Amino acid sequence: MSEAALTPGHSFALDDLKNLTDSEMLRVNQVITDNLASEVVLINQLSQHIILSGGKRLRPMLVILAAKTCRYQGEEDALLAAVIEFIHTATLLHDDVVDDSDMRRGKETASAIWGNEAAVLVGDYLYSRAFQMMVRAQSMPIMDLLANTTNTIAQGEVLQLLNIRDPNTDEARYHEVIYAKTACLFEAAARIGALLGAVPADQELALQTYGKHLGVAFQLIDDALDYSAQSDELGKNVGDDLAEGKPTLPLIRAMEVGNTDQKKLIRDAIENGRADSFNEIHLAIQQSGALQYTIDKAQSEAELAKQQIACLEESPYKQALIFLAEYAVERRY
Repeated sequence: MSEAALTPGHSFALDDLKNLTDSEMLRVNQVITDNLASEVVLINQLSQHIILSGGKRLRPMLVILAAKTCRYQGEEDALLAAVIEFIHTATLLHDDVVDDSDMRRGKETASAIWGNEAAVLVGDYLYSRAFQMMVRAQSMPIMDLLANTTNTIAQGEVLQLLNIRDPNTDEARYHEVIYAKTACLFEAAARIGALLGAVPADQELALQTYGKHLGVAFQLIDDALDYSAQSDELGKNVGDDLAEGKPTLPLIRAMEVGNTDQKKLIRDAIENGRADSFNEIHLAIQQSGALQYTIDKAQSEAELAKQQIACLEESPYKQALIFLAEYAVERRY
């Protein structure tokens, strides 16, 4: 689809997003494939297993869309989009080890196949490869941004670990974790596009803040889906968060507003990682309105994301950014 085919009045759809970014994402995928190569066979096997396993590629796509929205015409967008995907993949490898997960994107996790040690070490390899790649862009502001982002993600992992099996985790602590673990990488992806396009500071901030709200919305829906989707839709086992004793917003809210029995049930499940209580807790989350509360919060974040980029010049790429915010909260997996 050409850019001209998307007029300002056009109703954007997922196929439009794919068509608009298809050639650019082929470039990104080629950069990813080229930079996965290693003389160590296990690194190739394990990293390809997760990177080429059918992820949505939203974060690298965000780099491309933000850069194109800012009229960037160079080649570094594909390189930096691949860097973002490598950082994201490294976090997934480490997450699956920490969470003892055996399913990701509908497939066995790398740690389940090759073991925790291999998954952690290949995650480290991908982080280091990402830093090798980002140097090639020769942009100190971008390197500074990505170094700080990676450090924030690592802190988020530790913060989440501290919250595990702690039923006293409140909404503020939860939001601190999801910003650090998820939203800051979306924020960085959008800001990279602005930095590549060398737009004025107000537009750079607009895209950065857009990315932050988009990332929060995305994670809120992820946490809601753990109590509303089916395993085959979600690509992982529903109830995994509960089994890990992870206090996400649906649980936190249900403990705030639920009745005495519901609060006791949820507190016990978080403290003991009791996935066998999933059906009862799922009902409590529904009855207390906690699930809808989480979805409403996600929709509010998506609206804030769209408002942030109102100042940007109209283009098919801006339309795609608006659609991406809507898609983040409407998806079922």
